[in-house]
Amino acid sequence: MVSQEQRRRQLAREKFLRQQQRRTVARRKARMRNSVIASVLGVVIIGSLALYTTGVLKDDGTKKENAGSEVSPSPTSKAPDPCEKPAEGKVKTATWKKEPELTIDKSAKYTMKLATTCGDIDIALKASAAPHTVNSFDFLAGKGYFDHSRCHRLTTSNIYVLQCGDPTGTGTGGPGYTIPDENLKDKSLKDNIYPAGTVAMANTGQKNSGGSQFFLVFKDSQLPPSYTPFGTVSESGMKVLKKIADAGESTGGGDGAPNATVVINKATVTKS
Repeated sequence: MVSQEQRRRQLAREKFLRQQQRRTVARRKARMRNSVIASVLGVVIIGSLALYTTGVLKDDGTKKENAGSEVSPSPTSKAPDPCEKPAEGKVKTATWKKEPELTIDKSAKYTMKLATTCGDIDIALKASAAPHTVNSFDFLAGKGYFDHSRCHRLTTSNIYVLQCGDPTGTGTGGPGYTIPDENLKDKSLKDNIYPAGTVAMANTGQKNSGGSQFFLVFKDSQLPPSYTPFGTVSESGMKVLKKIADAGESTGGGDGAPNATVVINKATVTKS
């Protein structure tokens, strides 16, 4: 016979065991929930670090002379590469401490030919209007500075440009010296529009900060008049630019590396 006291104790013990069981289950669920949260946070942190180290969240040190407004990249189907394989050879990464001596004839006509993997781009240079810029390109081309370098940036949103002239292909390279801004009141620039066919200097957003990077405008683009216009692309060269632009850029957001393999096999400046 179980006494009333024994029964009371048994019920108390069973209640205690049920409470302990509920607490154990609650702790197990809490551990599982915290584990999931930690895992998710770990993925987010790792993903953010990956984005930062690959430069997606990282400022490359240059302004968007370079291009239009920022947009979030989205997946895109990559168009077929319309260009040939690059010629054999290595880029040169030489730098110089100061701008080369001005040796061009400002009264003469100069042209620059970019023999690229996508076709030849001929450019009539504005020696009289932008003598320091043309002189620098004459100097650098003579040193083979542009040979085998990749055109690293294509912008197809808001402004429409192909950017070249950086042997490192990162958008941060240069010849070690800077040249002054020139020809910012060129008669071709109206209402802050750089017309299709314009070749102009990229810069860091500061005055007189141009180096070796330049951009070729393949469609009228609205930009502040702070990028030295120093050349005009020929009609045949514009067809090459169109082919490159039609292939699109890598991010799908309107600003990234060209899908086309645009490499300058050889750059030459010729006086006529």
